[in-house]
Amino acid sequence: MKPRIAIIGAGAVGGYAGAYMAQAGHDVTFVDPWPEHVEAMRSRGLTIEHLKDVPAFTVPVRAIHITELQSFAKERPVDVAFVCMKSYDTAWATTMIAQYLAPSGYVVSLQNCINEEVIAGIVGWGRVLGAIASLITVELSGPGLVKRAAGKSGASHTVYRVGEPHGRISPRAEYITSLLALSDSALTTTNLWGERWSKLVANVMGNGIAAATGLVAKEATADDAIRAFAARLGSEAIRVGQALGYDLEEILHLDPEIIARAGEGDDAARRAYDAQRMADTQKPGGGAHRASMGQDMVKGRRTEIEFLNGFVVARGAEIGLAARANAALTEIVKRVERGEVTASPDLIRGLRLN
Repeated sequence: MKPRIAIIGAGAVGGYAGAYMAQAGHDVTFVDPWPEHVEAMRSRGLTIEHLKDVPAFTVPVRAIHITELQSFAKERPVDVAFVCMKSYDTAWATTMIAQYLAPSGYVVSLQNCINEEVIAGIVGWGRVLGAIASLITVELSGPGLVKRAAGKSGASHTVYRVGEPHGRISPRAEYITSLLALSDSALTTTNLWGERWSKLVANVMGNGIAAATGLVAKEATADDAIRAFAARLGSEAIRVGQALGYDLEEILHLDPEIIARAGEGDDAARRAYDAQRMADTQKPGGGAHRASMGQDMVKGRRTEIEFLNGFVVARGAEIGLAARANAALTEIVKRVERGEVTASPDLIRGLRLN
């Protein structure tokens, strides 16, 4: 029998990757808390659209609401559970699915932030894998509809990176890589933690800015002051990651050291940083999407700011490195969430940091 797969959180990333698994004939069940989304998937299937090059398709899927998960007790246990929820929902989502895992079953964190430790605290380190979706630009646009603001990246950029916490290549990691490769380019990495922190840096540089300013990525990048602030955010995150011992990978098509030095005021690095960031906006669809935290803010949902920029601040404090720009942005986003201020580019432009 084919391994039984559960997607816990059929939002943008979970819906996108899972739809391709279902299309390929894998045994996939989507579990989601949004009733209208579940009903749409049940009645019409799950539709995937791309900005360019890839024809839209709709695949019939099995979808259930989280309140129906107890029905799994009467079914074959789950072999692979992809947790694709927001970081603040990781603990309860993992606890919820853990009781239905097969003895050899495991959980894959396919999420923005670094949640493997939380998952391991529930199911144990031996039942955890990490998976990163890099520059995937997907959005759950409506019930049963996921849109990607790009075509397939293919050989030009590896979208998915899958790894074991212990850093060795394993058959199960390669299996997860093969599942994700159904939707776009994927590799199995021996550097999960370096990949995770590199992805964190990219999110730190864009997500909170989208939530604070209301701008789409292209607009934020084109603004000189906001682009410079993004470099400062990235620089702090890179220096914290390096101090923690992570071997960082390429970030936003740039060597991490260029971003770090650009954020620290090095003129040559700043020119290289500006050139690459502006060049990215000239590509088809380049930055026309709204980052996931910006989407959350528009939809009135809680953001993951504490798990991104706030996480950098917390980890930096543990080792004596201040991350003042990340702390400032964390507070701004919280204020916008609470309705104390309205999202605006001026919230960033008006910052004065020593």
